[in-house]
Amino acid sequence: MLILISDAFDASLESKLASFGEVTTDKARAAEADVILVRAKTICNKEYIDAAKNCKLIIRGGVGIDNIDKVYAESKGIIVRNTPRASSIAVAELTFALMLSVPNHIVEYDEGMKAGQWLKNIKRTELYGKTLGLLGIGNIATKVAERAKAFGMNVVAYDKYVSSSAVATLVPTVEDAVKDADYIAIHMPLTDETRGMFNEKLFAIMTKKPVIVNAARGAIIDADAMVKALEDGQVAWYCADVYPNDPPAEDYPILKAKNVTLTPHVGANSKENLLRIGDEIVATISDLKANGKL
Repeated sequence: MLILISDAFDASLESKLASFGEVTTDKARAAEADVILVRAKTICNKEYIDAAKNCKLIIRGGVGIDNIDKVYAESKGIIVRNTPRASSIAVAELTFALMLSVPNHIVEYDEGMKAGQWLKNIKRTELYGKTLGLLGIGNIATKVAERAKAFGMNVVAYDKYVSSSAVATLVPTVEDAVKDADYIAIHMPLTDETRGMFNEKLFAIMTKKPVIVNAARGAIIDADAMVKALEDGQVAWYCADVYPNDPPAEDYPILKAKNVTLTPHVGANSKENLLRIGDEIVATISDLKANGKL
């Protein structure tokens, strides 16, 4: 078995996979590989899949699989998997760090101190007692909800695929989740249904001026509508770790918007998470081999 590590994983992964066969990081050998491991950089579209003539399994080290044409891959007999549990803590912690940074004015205080300013006149606000609206209540959002509950927040969530939650009050629509929220955290996959979901119509129903944190997918946000909502005061602040492209185009409107905090798609980049991703990949390959699928 030849395993191609096509993107950046923890350096220990190669040795963990050695018992399965040959391991390579040479992307030119994709046509020979039985197993291809990707993260966000490698795009497994129709052309890529056609060129990977020997491939039997593609594993995305991460939550979503929108960089893999899953339907086409499976039509060619290729198994597609991801590592949905590994990244939960890392992404949840970044989401919560961004959510904490805004009411505590961390960026402003830091920049002020370094510029010789003593900004005690800028008052902090607390998360305690505020309402967090979660879009999605899967592995990551559940971890966010647990942390929010520990901070004394009221947590509501919308997820069309979930019927119960131990950590959030489920509501029937996206509108119900965001209408009265002080904070909104997005943890949905990018689909035809969610693409551009945050648009002028949704912003218009919000009764408060929420802080919105997006650690899911950049294209869920209508960027022009977000900029307008920030300018008009419909949204207090937008925090993002995700963009339509990595890195975003220079003319991506949110890059120059006011009241934004941006990080370079590092939600899954904790050292601990990269180790967990490797362990989940090993477990997946072991399970498929044991069941005669590889």
